[in-house]
Amino acid sequence: MIKFIIPAVVAFLIVLFWERISEIIQKKFKIRLNLIAIVIILIALAVILALLYF
Repeated sequence: MIKFIIPAVVAFLIVLFWERISEIIQKKFKIRLNLIAIVIILIALAVILALLYF
């Protein structure tokens, strides 16, 4: 059950704090992020890593 909860929590936190994450990355690297592409990539990586870990 933890295999399903952890990726869901990670995805929720990314969505919840996306504005802060975007602002921090924009200030540090001076690039704007494509919201949809980055979210999909991060969620996919989180799911893959969570499934590999458990």
